[in-house]
Amino acid sequence: MNLQSHTSEKFPGKFPIGSRLKHLKTGGYYRIAGLAKIEATLEMAYVYESLQTHDYWVRPQAEMEDGRFELCA
Repeated sequence: MNLQSHTSEKFPGKFPIGSRLKHLKTGGYYRIAGLAKIEATLEMAYVYESLQTHDYWVRPQAEMEDGRFELCA
């Protein structure tokens, strides 16, 4: 199964999988790895990777799309 295609079609979001983002407050750079559901709330969330530390993070979709991140060219 192509995870990117499957995930993008089923859980659309503002930031495409594979896109690079800048966190406006910290200046950190990240890559969107995918979309997931938070088990406890079933809220949609982004899975993203720090391009500095290579740690993976999960943040609710609403927070990711509220203006604290911007797409990098």
